[in-house]
Amino acid sequence: MNTPNNQRRKESQNKIESVFIELLQSKEISQISVTDICKLANVNRSTFYANYLDVYDLADKIKAHLVDEVKKLYSEERTTKNNSNDFSKLFKHIKNNQIFYKTYFKLNYNNTTDIVEFDYTLSKLLYNDKLIDYHIEFFKAGLNAIIKKWLANDCKESVEDINELLESEYADKSIIKSPIK
Repeated sequence: MNTPNNQRRKESQNKIESVFIELLQSKEISQISVTDICKLANVNRSTFYANYLDVYDLADKIKAHLVDEVKKLYSEERTTKNNSNDFSKLFKHIKNNQIFYKTYFKLNYNNTTDIVEFDYTLSKLLYNDKLIDYHIEFFKAGLNAIIKKWLANDCKESVEDINELLESEYADKSIIKSPIK
């Protein structure tokens, strides 16, 4: 392969993706055109179309890249099949890549199962194998809410504080066993 051309192609992709992400902070995806992106990135339309089908394909590729990055954070756990339940890695990644996560949620990619794999075995033990899918949906919604709120606050709270918040929500399930009177 021709390395200089590969490098130039990667640089073009980076410019296109950066401009697209920047535009998404103030516009909806339906308001962004390939022409807008190309003008701001200073690339030809042919360069855009050599890499992406349209702006939606570009969005999907950015999402896939982000998901791959997060999966790398937990590669050891995936290899050893040992769930560390360490969300601090994810929170550090979010804090260091806020614009990508804001984009992720702006594009309504709200499904944390793309980002976080759930330990069904642990969930079955914690909840006596009852209604596991409901517990996981509840956890995903809560995790999404925490992340979105933290991003809206520009991640001002520390990674440790956010991780502690998440842990405290699930540390003692006994608080929900007695009905509220």
